[in-house]
Amino acid sequence: QDPYFRMTRDVAPRLGFPKPALLHTTFLPALQGAMTKMSASEANSSLYLTDTNAQIKKKINKYAFSGGQATIEDHRRLGGNVDVDVSYMYLTFFMEDDQKLQQIKEDYSSGKMLTGELKKELIGILQKIVSQHIERRKQITDETVKEFMTPRKLKYNY
Repeated sequence: QDPYFRMTRDVAPRLGFPKPALLHTTFLPALQGAMTKMSASEANSSLYLTDTNAQIKKKINKYAFSGGQATIEDHRRLGGNVDVDVSYMYLTFFMEDDQKLQQIKEDYSSGKMLTGELKKELIGILQKIVSQHIERRKQITDETVKEFMTPRKLKYNY
């Protein structure tokens, strides 16, 4: 897609239009790992904003791909791999405290922190975010949706 955006940025001014903005984003990986896809037909490949706290906990604990070692002894000796660990990847999106995230990375990579501890950290953060979303969603009324969806003239004329 990037070549098309670049071409559009080159051509738009010649056609009398402003250059479009280009945003690069990173996507969340599927729970089973970055090499798999999230799928609506596979409910356990992703988390939903309607999931309960229990569902979030179960999905992370059971389905989130781990970068940890096969045994606790090996993990303590060799450490975990944050490059493939889905729980760590999700923390990079949702953890606000960069210093704490760096500490988790160091502890997990060195074997000081186990996979279960890493997942517990993520579960707490995601449960809070999803619970807040569910509460705010309950406040939306039909009137709110109607107001939002009503067509209105934009301020900009191109």
